[in-house]
Amino acid sequence: MTRTTELVPLADYLYGVMARLRPLPPLEVDLTQAYGNVLAEEVTAPGPLPAFDHAAIDGYAVRAEDLLGATATRPVRLNVVGDLSASSWRPVRLTAHACFSVAAGAPLPAAADAVVPLDWTDQGMAVVEVYDAAKRGHGLRRAGEEISAGSVIARAGTQITPPMVALLAACGIGHVVVRPCPRVVVLATGDELVEAGRSSQAGQIVDANSHALTSAAAEAGAHAYRVGICDDDPEALRALVDDQTLRADLIITTGGTGTGPGDMVRRILGRDGVEFTDLSVYPAGSLGFGTIGPEEVPIVCLPGDPGTALMSFEMLARPVIRLLAGAEPVFRPSIKAHLLETVASPVGVREFRPAHVAERRGGGYTVQPLAGGPYTLSGLAEANGVLVLGERVTTAAAGSTVDVLLVDRRR
Repeated sequence: MTRTTELVPLADYLYGVMARLRPLPPLEVDLTQAYGNVLAEEVTAPGPLPAFDHAAIDGYAVRAEDLLGATATRPVRLNVVGDLSASSWRPVRLTAHACFSVAAGAPLPAAADAVVPLDWTDQGMAVVEVYDAAKRGHGLRRAGEEISAGSVIARAGTQITPPMVALLAACGIGHVVVRPCPRVVVLATGDELVEAGRSSQAGQIVDANSHALTSAAAEAGAHAYRVGICDDDPEALRALVDDQTLRADLIITTGGTGTGPGDMVRRILGRDGVEFTDLSVYPAGSLGFGTIGPEEVPIVCLPGDPGTALMSFEMLARPVIRLLAGAEPVFRPSIKAHLLETVASPVGVREFRPAHVAERRGGGYTVQPLAGGPYTLSGLAEANGVLVLGERVTTAAAGSTVDVLLVDRRR
């Protein structure tokens, strides 16, 4: 119990870490380079969208009052006075009992207030018969009906998606000011590690961590690079880390965070100002954070067990990446869910456990803890949520309401 009271609560730890960081400096980029970055400034529409009244469908631009009473047995006949395509630019005006043949996207003639679909007509070329009356506004889009000039398109902190790129382009915006995606390098440490693509033997462990953490960093919004494996060699570790400070906005290591004689990361980087903190969380226990080199590049040091490394990434590295990127929110969304089975939790620590979340018929969520907890990679691979049990919880009964972080990796 003495050790438990000395552990640092995760919330206090994260507050201290995040207070030391700032988002990366903003820069202006071409729209073709904007995807995946986070907006650093609010974007407003320079003009209306659509920019002008136009046909939304192929058909005939008409005055709705000219079609009153039109039916299949008593069609209305209109003179077709011209054809308008999406590239038409000369202004034209519609007169009574006349129409224009229009393509989708074509500018609307003045005085036209509806577009009749082709299948409501006999598709005549000089004279057209219309079999149904169109209401005003049918088949057309008015200038500014989607977005008015000066209105906010996207707010700062929003991550740019392909649909947003389309919206920005449609509004006439070719450049945006963004926080760049953080450049994150990931390295694994340990004499026992071997590259993926081969089976483990006695004294060897396949390096799953650096591959998994590189993927997790990319999912969080980073440009992520796997450096590979570093042996437990003090000089090699220091040289590798120093080299990466020249090209990284964040360095993530995995392994060697304990206090044993072989835990090189804690021993070497601890001398360089990286602080290793024992936390009241399970799994993980000890995490490292600090800055390295003259550029003061942030570094996050995670444990070596693959499951624990991934859960620790969720606790610390992912929020750091999101903050550097200027993204909002920094943390995973949290929901309340009904627990499907009774679970026990270690006393005095906040437990993070992989789980499967499902929506309930009629509203709300259920959560099913996955077998093996964080130490079973097959369970982690199936998880779409993380069950969070507080420090005072030793048993959570089936049917009780618990906190769950949503982890949707299907995108």
